[in-house]
Amino acid sequence: MESSRIVTVLPGISSAIATLLPDLESIYQDLHANPELSMQEERTASIAARYIERFGYEVHEQVGITGVVGLLKNGEGPTVMLRADMDALPMEEKTGLPYASRETGTTADGELVPVSHMCGHDLHVTWLMGVARLLSDYKQVWRGTLMVVFQPGEEVAKGARAMIDDNMINRFPKPDIILGQHVMVGEAGTVGYRAGTILAAADSMQIRLFGKGAHGSMPQNAIDPVVMAAATVMRLQTIVSRELSPLEGAVLTVGALQAGTKENIIPDDAVIKLNMRTYDENVRQRMLDSVHRICCAECSASNADHPPEFTTLDSYPITENDSKATAKLASAFTEWFGERAHETAPASASEDFSIFGRAWDVPYVFWLVGSTPVEIWREAVRTGNINQVPSNHSSKFAPALHPTLQTGLEAMLVGALAWFEEHN
Repeated sequence: MESSRIVTVLPGISSAIATLLPDLESIYQDLHANPELSMQEERTASIAARYIERFGYEVHEQVGITGVVGLLKNGEGPTVMLRADMDALPMEEKTGLPYASRETGTTADGELVPVSHMCGHDLHVTWLMGVARLLSDYKQVWRGTLMVVFQPGEEVAKGARAMIDDNMINRFPKPDIILGQHVMVGEAGTVGYRAGTILAAADSMQIRLFGKGAHGSMPQNAIDPVVMAAATVMRLQTIVSRELSPLEGAVLTVGALQAGTKENIIPDDAVIKLNMRTYDENVRQRMLDSVHRICCAECSASNADHPPEFTTLDSYPITENDSKATAKLASAFTEWFGERAHETAPASASEDFSIFGRAWDVPYVFWLVGSTPVEIWREAVRTGNINQVPSNHSSKFAPALHPTLQTGLEAMLVGALAWFEEHN
């Protein structure tokens, strides 16, 4: 019997999921309306902890500041880790949903900002809570140890590392497999998997360029950091267009250029903030080297007294799914979802999920769950307007709750049981 077939014979599982969905919908709407910024997810963490505690989990809180780890031991067998991230974004929601967020929060820099779940982490938490309950209710169909992890701070690339740095590897059982998923733009009800690279690496940095200020009427007395920064921004664009092969996928975006306060004052310095996305470690390193080379060269060309100052803002590793584990998962998904499960292309988004697998040195698989209303998605495909569909981090990103809630719940359940079944 194929490892995934156990799911199709679970007694009462379909009715159990149908019965559970209204409760999960209420949980989701509450989490959506009450988002929390990265590394501040105290309410969300408490809700998750109290929920799984009701179903017999050994609960550990404040792992990596606000992280939660739940353990459910059920005899001899593999240890399967399931992970969901909890944090929201510092942005205003414009979905118009009746349960839309109107919350604000204070960032680590002390700035008051609107807060909203425009990346879908509220769904991730809800899915994992639901799976935790179902696997507790159906202990008779699996054997082993289930570890559910509610992770903080994914949006700032700090949460997974914070949990690992909190001695997670020594405090908890070593998983045999680590599984995770993400709601994405795409046809609702579908699940996309991929062996190898599925998500890009991301590197964000701040570059401070040092000039010499002067009156705007006397530019000869200055070393103008605005001109220096403008030339640098233009030259940075040639890294992808002229230094990489067209077959080497990469993106470099300058998202901020900040300098000066008044039109007739040449400032002392300028700041550039950029973000890179790459799918290959060699390409990533070459691009980082090129960023340093270009910035230093432009400063030298401007006769600046000081070299540029580089500060890493965040860094996400490439998410590379284990091939053998992905094949097992693909078989289980195909049997359960049929044509709704498909191989997907790599996404340019990034995640810190793989840090767990890298730290433990165990295989991991990450997959994507579509959430765009079916009619909207198919029309966008037909007309070639996919880029017009609100996606993650858009102020109008609003997953179709049905069937997305059930699809993600089933995907994570099937994924876990694909490993547990063979030891049952």
